[in-house]
Amino acid sequence: MATNIDIDQALLQEAQTLGRHRTKKAAVNEALAEYVQSRKQRRILELFGQVDFDPDYDYKAARRAR
Repeated sequence: MATNIDIDQALLQEAQTLGRHRTKKAAVNEALAEYVQSRKQRRILELFGQVDFDPDYDYKAARRAR
């Protein structure tokens, strides 16, 4: 699907150079993938301290049960 967007050309060129991408498309796709990954990680960090810890939980037994 073709999409027309106005991207800062200097920023795009720098991203292409730093990432050693051959095409603008590759640089943009990599940047979007990193953005999504970063946001997902941030959501996980927001859970810190909100999940109850069970010291008696046996993860090895849970694996064997699968």
